[in-house]
Amino acid sequence: MSLHFDAPEFAARLAKAQAALDTAGLDAILLFAPESHLWLTGYDTFGFAMFQCMVLGADGRIDLLTRAPDLRQARHTSILSEDQIHIWTEVEGATPAHDLAKLLCARGLSGKRIGWETQTAGLTTWNGDMVRAVIPDLIEASDVIRACRRVKSPAEIAMHRRAAALSDDALDAAFETTRAGAFEGDILAAMQGAVFKGGGDYAGNEFILGSGPGALLCRYYSGRRTLDTQDQLTLEWSGAYARYHAAMMRTLVVGEANDAQKHMHSAAVEALEACENAIRPGDPMGNVFDAHAKVFDKRGLNHARLQACGYGMGAVYNPIWVDFPMFYEGNPLIMQAGQVFFLHMILMDSDAGLAMCQGHSVLVTETGVERLSRSSQDLVTL
Repeated sequence: MSLHFDAPEFAARLAKAQAALDTAGLDAILLFAPESHLWLTGYDTFGFAMFQCMVLGADGRIDLLTRAPDLRQARHTSILSEDQIHIWTEVEGATPAHDLAKLLCARGLSGKRIGWETQTAGLTTWNGDMVRAVIPDLIEASDVIRACRRVKSPAEIAMHRRAAALSDDALDAAFETTRAGAFEGDILAAMQGAVFKGGGDYAGNEFILGSGPGALLCRYYSGRRTLDTQDQLTLEWSGAYARYHAAMMRTLVVGEANDAQKHMHSAAVEALEACENAIRPGDPMGNVFDAHAKVFDKRGLNHARLQACGYGMGAVYNPIWVDFPMFYEGNPLIMQAGQVFFLHMILMDSDAGLAMCQGHSVLVTETGVERLSRSSQDLVTL
């Protein structure tokens, strides 16, 4: 087996999950989110793109229903034993929901109070409708395991620290390769290569890299260009280790920074520090957004800021590395020590054609936050 955590860690997670089921009044839960599978058992696969489901009972029994290609994946990456892994047969007209219903019957769960995760890329509408048709009266329970995952154990925090170190390594690689005349593809290859050389994984979404007008985009897009003698390059990326993330964001200036860029950078750093100061266990997440907005609005940059300024980090899968919740106006969710967040201060001024972004990941402590990045907040010109 290839496990990143020891038996006591998984036992603690199972106990936490059972307590959550008890609180929710559920006899079992159908887990479709790959993050839930990974957290509970170590099972690591992109097979969630097909039909698969993990069943967790209130008694602590775990069963996995999946396809044949993932049989050995489950053996190799998880704590599941042979009798806990079930393969549904792929033939024309197959309905794996029937196999799931038979598994529940064998577990004595037919007619019981059963929750299911629907807010996940691991359950398409097509598959969800198929399950609901065979197993009616399922109870929405997407937040049961997700809430268990929010506060990280010491072992998980260690993984986030490794991911943060890989993010810093990737930024160093960007500094080494970014210059006038540089090809974006070389910069991207150097950043991603630094993560792989450090023993890391693919991140939960593509690294975002754009120069010139593309520096004002917050998404990956296809097409590489060569940097001009005066240019801007926005980067958003994350090191990943054992699927754990610690995202970062920067806008680099090629050539000399103008006064507008200096002003935007100064405001972004001030906003980032204000957000860090607003993170306190027991306070609502909305306070952090308010701190970010207050700085940008005071600096005359309301038109360039966005409607969120960060979100949770965790062990997550494609299509995005966002581990909800997000920092947005009015979010009442209470922050807790042991959570990891990515703070991104994003300024996109379409009228001026300028971008300036600053961000890194932080760990919530009993008294505030700890930056997980070692990188400077200085404006970088290359």
